[in-house]
Amino acid sequence: MAAKKKAPAKKAPAKKASAKKAPAPIGPYTPVVRAGDWIIVSGQLGLKDGVMQKGVSAQTTQAVKNLKERLAEMGANINDVKKTLCFLTDMETFSIFNEAYVAGFGNSRPARSTIGVASLPANGQVEIEAWAYKPLR
Repeated sequence: MAAKKKAPAKKAPAKKASAKKAPAPIGPYTPVVRAGDWIIVSGQLGLKDGVMQKGVSAQTTQAVKNLKERLAEMGANINDVKKTLCFLTDMETFSIFNEAYVAGFGNSRPARSTIGVASLPANGQVEIEAWAYKPLR
């Protein structure tokens, strides 16, 4: 009598990358680094799944989401941010930018500089860089 063949074991489904994951850098730089107790996040654009969001409000909202993802990679969050450096291609959109920025940062109010620039990568209108303080334990 022939031995019965065992059915192959079922493989666990592959884990998919989080849709919330911040986009890959679009240049030769590190998107987030730790320097002692400081976490420095390179400028984040309003890119989602490789697509630039439309308008200053949507780009700001997405840039803040991307910033939060980068902070999380280092065990930090938006409340650890002490300084941001923001770039706008049109300073006439400053109030629209501010609304989305405040919504994204909640009650956190880090020091901030906002600079008008001629252009940004990927035809972005908004870019946000951040410095967070998160002591090593």
